[in-house]
Amino acid sequence: MDLGTLANAVNAVAVAAAQISDYRRQRRREAMLELVRSFQSPDFTRALRRMNSLPDGASRATIRSQLGSDGEDDMFLLGMTWESLGVLLFRREVTLDVMDDLFAGAIVLSWRKLHAFVEEDRHDMQRETVWEWFQWLAERILAHERAAPPTPAHIAYKDWK
Repeated sequence: MDLGTLANAVNAVAVAAAQISDYRRQRRREAMLELVRSFQSPDFTRALRRMNSLPDGASRATIRSQLGSDGEDDMFLLGMTWESLGVLLFRREVTLDVMDDLFAGAIVLSWRKLHAFVEEDRHDMQRETVWEWFQWLAERILAHERAAPPTPAHIAYKDWK
């Protein structure tokens, strides 16, 4: 192989590596944008607001009595959103830092409010894997916060320019 052919081959490999890196960066960015979009629906906002009004450890009966017949549907919307985000984090489509920055408070609060409902649902369905990624995600966020307690952005980055 002559020097020109070798240089062309090295150049082709370098271009391919750069394209793969760009593709991965674009894919990660799209996943993060999808996360943000998931919070921007009126249905999700309504469900989160309604969940906030529940006591910690709310049962199915509490959800029904306080939120009405559609309250459970709202809790399912939240739970399924957290399930999806848990899978994305596990598959490393998003980073824990991004998840923490965008959703940590809502995830931790959701788990605190809904963990009894989750256990009840698992029992009723006779399936331990019901809500598994919601629980996994909440536990990862809680462990992350134990290791590095959260500091509000307006304090942590007050000198940002």
